[in-house]
Amino acid sequence: MKIILRENIENLGEKGDIVNVAAGYGRNYLIPKKMALEITPTNTKMIEIEQQALKKGLEKEMETYQTLIEQLNEVSLTFKRKAGEKDSIFGSVSTGDIKDALSNLNFNIEKKKILLPDPIKKLGNYKVPIKIFHDQTAEISLEVNRQGTPVTEATPPADDKEESAPAEAQEAPPSDDKKEEAAPPKVKKDEAASEAPVEENVSHEEKK
Repeated sequence: MKIILRENIENLGEKGDIVNVAAGYGRNYLIPKKMALEITPTNTKMIEIEQQALKKGLEKEMETYQTLIEQLNEVSLTFKRKAGEKDSIFGSVSTGDIKDALSNLNFNIEKKKILLPDPIKKLGNYKVPIKIFHDQTAEISLEVNRQGTPVTEATPPADDKEESAPAEAQEAPPSDDKKEEAAPPKVKKDEAASEAPVEENVSHEEKK
């Protein structure tokens, strides 16, 4: 079915545009919510008048959007986060943080219109696009500074494999000198002969 849009609808068109949509979508959603008006052979003249009025309203809206874009382009937000020695911050700066900061400056921006692919996790300066209307965007400046002194990042514990080695392996085997000290002394044959018992010689002389 053919309708004229009475509001700006993302991915469909701007106020005053004439578009074709599925009959169910038009009759069950857009028209009951007064977001669109069906075009019929009998209301063509009225549609033309409506379209002119809507286009004028859109022009005023576009002026408002342009003013908003210029204002946001001048915005500079600063966040402070604790960070390690390599500038990696603890936590992040998310779209929710940016939305809250903009709200404090009286800018009512939806989170989905803050085009931040991933939360910011490092110190530094950034540019963040803000979608205003269709392909029109603003760009705010954002700075993440260190809060306090650098936090030393924990280092992994040293390898304790050597300390955990078995005690038996740490005790060195006895040296050859110790082995010699422990062995009983060897007696030479000549020395053994000289130390023969004297009693036998004495008894032999008595017999003579």
